[in-house]
Amino acid sequence: MTSQPIRTAVAGFGLSGCVFHAPFIASNPAYELAVISTSDESRQAKAKDRYPQAAIVSTPEDILALADQLDLIVLGTPPATHFPLAKAALEAGLDVVVDKPFTVRSAEGEELIGLAAQLGRVLTVYQNRRWDGDSLTVRKLLDAGTLGTVTRFEVGMERWAPEIAKAWKASATAEDGGGVLFDLGTHVLDLCLQFFGPATVTYAEIQARRPQESVDDDVFLALRHQSGVVSHVTINLTSHLHGPRFRILGTEGGFVKFGTDPQEPYVLGGGLPTDARYGVEPAENHGTLELNGQRIEVPTERGAYPEFYRILADKFDDGGTASALPLPVDPAGSVAVLKLIEQARKLA
Repeated sequence: MTSQPIRTAVAGFGLSGCVFHAPFIASNPAYELAVISTSDESRQAKAKDRYPQAAIVSTPEDILALADQLDLIVLGTPPATHFPLAKAALEAGLDVVVDKPFTVRSAEGEELIGLAAQLGRVLTVYQNRRWDGDSLTVRKLLDAGTLGTVTRFEVGMERWAPEIAKAWKASATAEDGGGVLFDLGTHVLDLCLQFFGPATVTYAEIQARRPQESVDDDVFLALRHQSGVVSHVTINLTSHLHGPRFRILGTEGGFVKFGTDPQEPYVLGGGLPTDARYGVEPAENHGTLELNGQRIEVPTERGAYPEFYRILADKFDDGGTASALPLPVDPAGSVAVLKLIEQARKLA
């Protein structure tokens, strides 16, 4: 743990700031949740109630005005703001966590990586689905070689969401980072690259099914990895009947897993990351491993979103950019995801 708490500001207090960032920062003693920005009065009241020690300001620019009193800013704002805000924060002397999508153009992400290196600042991206319990379970199976040589990887994130809940999403274009490919797609594509390495999009279907959807809400992509694995990616907000979260075929066996990681709904329901039941998935959602015709229940690893901020705190404690310790997420990987999205859009 750092000798002095990492003075942290969270920009945005919608789902991202309220559920995916503030609870994990506040529950980790390596951090001080010092400032939260939101212009919404009801969210301001919620932030004051939950985090009375934090100053509540209206805009990210108000946070940047306090840069000399802070160490780290977390950007949970709409995607189109990520590049200009991250650039301004780096130039103001802050280290930066950017929620996904990193930026809306790969070239912007590359520019931010170069700027952070030039200024000696820490820059990382919140690809939290790496710490889903089922993602950790897949990683464990792959590392153990249980499935043999993997030939096909199928990954999906499907929901029934007939209405667009957020105003910015309803009016956003692809250039603004709108659509499910920039949203859930950045999660599943990141997992493809994490598990099986560099890839190229070989086929893409990108559709808008909902009447009010202006970008995309139904996507299927096929990827071919340099490792030889073929990945099939399904992302859908108009699905009444959800497919598997993971289906993996290998030379020695197969694995299938349904269901949704419990961490987000647990925090939404008022639970804390420090609770004993946090991240624990019920047995009925466990995956199934098939080896030699025998089916075996595979308990899901405990979900671990707090790991992101633990790894980041260790990085700071060890000297920040001077440390040999890894970032929780290398932003170059998030740029690779953006390049896949750009390939997919061209193909479609």
